[in-house]
Amino acid sequence: MDSYLIQVNGHGDHAPMLDVHLKNTGNTISPGKVKGRKPRWAVRASEMSKKTFNPVRAIVDSMKVEPNPKKAMISLSLGDPTVFGNLPTNDEVTRAVKEVLDSGQYNGYAPSVGYQSCREAVAAYYNCPEAPLKAQDVILTSGCSQAIELALAVLANPGQNILVPRPGFSLYKTLALSMGIEVKLYNLLPEKAWEIDLEHLESLVDEKTACLIVNNPSNPCGSVFSRSHLQEILAVASRQCVPILADEIYGDMVFADCKYEPIATLSTNVPILSCGGLAKRWLVPGWRMGWILIHDRRDIFGNEIRDGLLRLSQRILGPCTIVQGALERILHRTPPEFYHNTLSILKSNADLCYAALSAIPGLQPVRPAGAMYLMVEIEMEHFPEFENDVEFTERLISEQSVFCLPATCFEYPNFFRVVITVPEEMILEACSRIQEFCEMHYQGAEGAQDLECDK
Repeated sequence: MDSYLIQVNGHGDHAPMLDVHLKNTGNTISPGKVKGRKPRWAVRASEMSKKTFNPVRAIVDSMKVEPNPKKAMISLSLGDPTVFGNLPTNDEVTRAVKEVLDSGQYNGYAPSVGYQSCREAVAAYYNCPEAPLKAQDVILTSGCSQAIELALAVLANPGQNILVPRPGFSLYKTLALSMGIEVKLYNLLPEKAWEIDLEHLESLVDEKTACLIVNNPSNPCGSVFSRSHLQEILAVASRQCVPILADEIYGDMVFADCKYEPIATLSTNVPILSCGGLAKRWLVPGWRMGWILIHDRRDIFGNEIRDGLLRLSQRILGPCTIVQGALERILHRTPPEFYHNTLSILKSNADLCYAALSAIPGLQPVRPAGAMYLMVEIEMEHFPEFENDVEFTERLISEQSVFCLPATCFEYPNFFRVVITVPEEMILEACSRIQEFCEMHYQGAEGAQDLECDK
């Protein structure tokens, strides 16, 4: 009996080996038993899939509650500006895509980082003397979410940590934990219009910190950082030698009394990966077109980070080529009045919502300055029958058919988030129902104390 060493589906430096004995039976050779293995089905989900956890989905899916059948449902929970049809994209945007589709020139595979001409278009759109950009500094991605995923994947290894805002967009944690990256939460301060607690932020940095995520304008807060505050954030990053992942998907979506400053325009020494896309400002989240802008004027990232992003982009071969082909026209043909009108609607809704909720005892909204959201504090001591923000929002659904996301979804209990992209009449109706709900359940200091004693 002869013995052979056979390599089976080997990869890398550690190819699996099977020791297989072959019996010589004349003109035929038949495999014998494989040593040490009894064939059986053992298909299991990967460790990565088990570590992937979306807190929003987990909390929302656990809210087993039916809306009041006597009242039409008003959802103020989903950050999709297209849901109600009151915020369509501009005709120039759709025309650009139609022209590309009809041309038949963008039906094949593109380079994984995007067509060169499309990268040039994005670079030209965002280029400025304070933060110069060339095509080589742009990576096109399948939406801003993939841009964030690639940026995290290239900057952090399993066992390292990243600094994430609290409250903050839940995707950061979902992506990081799936990659084996620890999440450290730094506090935002509602009493300071959601500025970062800089002392707390800096106290979290250690030798394993891979990057700092800065989300400006903010989801879920609707806050916009001032120039001076951004400079303070950059000072921390510079002192600690920590690169920044800037989530700027809501860039330029700020109200008239405020100014948006891309963080890269304020620093020459901190390396920054800025993530953005078409989803919010151009009101087409389903088109899945995003980008990473590489700002590295001191060559700290060097070729290693750029090459890493190239390799990571090759896993799915880039975003939709049809939308890529339309990018230059979308960026340069969209009229300024489109942006202005969108922001006017959002500002009007924000003002209406803030004024209405400010008048309700037990609620403390924080005035937004941009994006599509505002956060509302629930003074839980005045609603003692509810354990937390999740119970509060559950009952708001069952009694008033108004759905707001509990801010536990954003690691910030006893607040809820309101989406301000809905039509004005729905905002007013929702606020009226929230007022009715709060008046029904509000307890003054004495009443709340009595209720606690009864428990």
